[in-house]
Amino acid sequence: MSEVIDTHAGHDDHEHHGPDKGLARWLFTTNHKDIGTLYLWFSFAMFLIGGCMALVIRAELFQPGMQFVYPEFFNQMTTNHGLIMVFGAVMPAFVGLANWLVPMMVGAPDMALPRMNNLSFWILPFAFGIMISTLFMEGGGPNFGWTFYAPLSTTYAPDSVTYFIFAVHMMGASSIMGSINIIATILNMRAPGMTLMKMPLFVWTWLITAYLLLAVMPVLAGAVTMMLFDIHFGTSFFNAAGGGDPVMFQHIFWFFGHPEVYIMILPAFGIVSQILPTFARKPLFGYDSMVYAVASIAFLSFIVWAHHMFTVGMPLAGQLFFMYATMLIAIPTGVKVFNWIATMWQGSMTFETPMLFSIAFVVLFTIGGFSGLMLAITPVDYQYHDTYFVVAHFHYVLVPGAIFSIIAAVYYWLPKWCGRVYDERLGKLHFWLSFIGVNVTFFPQHFSGLAGMPRRVPDYAMQFADFNMLSSIGAFIFGLSQVFFLYIVIKAIRSGQQATDRVWEGAHGLEWTLPSPAPYHSFTHPPKVTDAEAHS
Repeated sequence: MSEVIDTHAGHDDHEHHGPDKGLARWLFTTNHKDIGTLYLWFSFAMFLIGGCMALVIRAELFQPGMQFVYPEFFNQMTTNHGLIMVFGAVMPAFVGLANWLVPMMVGAPDMALPRMNNLSFWILPFAFGIMISTLFMEGGGPNFGWTFYAPLSTTYAPDSVTYFIFAVHMMGASSIMGSINIIATILNMRAPGMTLMKMPLFVWTWLITAYLLLAVMPVLAGAVTMMLFDIHFGTSFFNAAGGGDPVMFQHIFWFFGHPEVYIMILPAFGIVSQILPTFARKPLFGYDSMVYAVASIAFLSFIVWAHHMFTVGMPLAGQLFFMYATMLIAIPTGVKVFNWIATMWQGSMTFETPMLFSIAFVVLFTIGGFSGLMLAITPVDYQYHDTYFVVAHFHYVLVPGAIFSIIAAVYYWLPKWCGRVYDERLGKLHFWLSFIGVNVTFFPQHFSGLAGMPRRVPDYAMQFADFNMLSSIGAFIFGLSQVFFLYIVIKAIRSGQQATDRVWEGAHGLEWTLPSPAPYHSFTHPPKVTDAEAHS
């Protein structure tokens, strides 16, 4: 992230260039900041809805026996919770952050394709409206888990699965349009002097993520289209009785699904790589190696998909290949963790809320990475597969990983967005509630999984009762603390103290040269990037 010569070159907030008034502003806006705001509020709404579904799951699992819901509805909750959190909460939040930050970080006036940007957002509320409406249809909503394996999702599925397939297509179209826009902006609209290796790491991680999305969303579209044909047009892609192969569905799904996991974590790497140097007051350690590590992770994500399928009867050579390829991902990931720790090492550290969430990210994401390495070992994966150990693993990667980084980003850039500073005391309280809640929820699940508790079950044997009770208590602490987060953000927007232009003492980059709040049009004339000590 580089400095500029003329810090206020060409900021333009004349009245006639400002936003429309009222509802029209949000419906028809092509401004990257407005669209970023829409994405962020939409993703938070989905986060709360998906969170409520998680709390239904945890309330049911608080004790053995059936307490509150029927098994069928429990299955619908597990399915929709996963789909809404992945496609409705995490991904749109990262796209919202990209919309807000990428043009400001590269010195561009806006996104490259503003009208398509508007369309890519407005598809989403309709897609999720359709998906959530399936819960109220005859026969209920999708009930086959977020991975929607055939034949569960084709032969035995409720009628509403057709609406689910349509919703997935719409989400995919939105993701593809957003990705094209981000790639076009980064490659064509950087300020003079901002070479690729001077770009902030958040921009790099999003450039690579956007290519991943372009590569794998069509694969998901193909899988759900084949499902549609199996259900309605008499084909047998996944039906063994007609000569098809249900395991083929898993191959196609995970060829999308594994890069998808990295789509949800690479932008988080970028966020943390912006925040840690600011509060350590040191440049990011090993910028070049971080860029190469992100690119390596993205490449390797395409050749490890079948590590989710060790128990399907794969030949030994296949098992060995996918085991070693999966372990290989630990190397670039380890480079990143090492570089983050080296950035903090002997820095003048202060512990504001964004820094607390970022440090928690590094520690807890690493725990999730270690349990991932355990799952990569084929012989023991037979024991772990489809147990709560897997649930613990991917929640450690996605909650303290993706979600914590998004929360850190909101705390870090909110003063730049709205010109007001959040209440630091409340922010720290939110951090400790979230940190305790997330560990009390997911750490015990490692033990219940190792003891053999299968995932996606509404009832369980007495031996798992204590761990499940702990998990449920933690889930309610974590869930309620996110409502507190909403209060902190609204309080800051309404009545927070006025922010300075360079909000954080150690912050570097083009976005910090703009006034706070950032004007409606950031750079009407491209800033000249001169500072060679970029990326600090």
